Amino acid sequence: MPPPRPASRLRGPVVLITGASQGIGAALARTFAREIPGVRLALVARSAARLTAVAAACRRRGAAAAEVFPADVTDAAAVEALAAAVHRRFGPVEVLINNAGVFRAAPFLETSVAEFDALLSANLRSAFLVSRALVPAMLRRRRGDVFFLSSIAGLGPYPGGTAYCAAKAGVTSLARVLRAETRGRGLRVCCVHPGATWTPSWAGSGVAPARMMPAEDIARAIVDAHRLSRRTVLEELILRPAGGDL
Repeated sequence: MPPPRPASRLRGPVVLITGASQGIGAALARTFAREIPGVRLALVARSAARLTAVAAACRRRGAAAAEVFPADVTDAAAVEALAAAVHRRFGPVEVLINNAGVFRAAPFLETSVAEFDALLSANLRSAFLVSRALVPAMLRRRRGDVFFLSSIAGLGPYPGGTAYCAAKAGVTSLARVLRAETRGRGLRVCCVHPGATWTPSWAGSGVAPARMMPAEDIARAIVDAHRLSRRTVLEELILRPAGGDL
């Protein structure tokens, strides 16, 4: 058994990341572990096995704690239970990153009702539920950061993106409304709009990883936004591949 960590390492922020088992979420967890002293990570996704591997990597990179909380963040009861479990383990969450989401492409006339509902649930409903569960405590403390992972698809449409564009546009609007309603109350809200980013969802697509942004760059931008003084909020962040959109 490893020796106990010094108590001073346990005073960093509690950071909750949804969709933390792979891709941008896993990169966020590793970057916070490496860059933020004493950080305590609450890692959320449905896959406990992948979360466990990410948590171990975060502890190796310096996180004071990295714990897994398997949950379906599209389920209201599961999200309430998640919030309670994280609070019991770590106390108040200071940084929430709504990263959970799913990408699938289909033209308008080929998008089924079930598929439309599934993408809205995974991308938009999840962000609403988790934020609703955690933001009230942040407002009571007058301190907290909430990041929403939208997409360039949340800023403008493209053919074949019916459900995904609708979902991400909803995420963008949700973030803007939360920012407008909580301005001046100690909560910083940032909506992040990445372009094409290399994650496992692109495997087999035929697109070269070098044509896309690395997930680590998205993670670094978010960590840097968190590190700004409390007098400053980065409200929106757009990142695109150097060669332009795909």
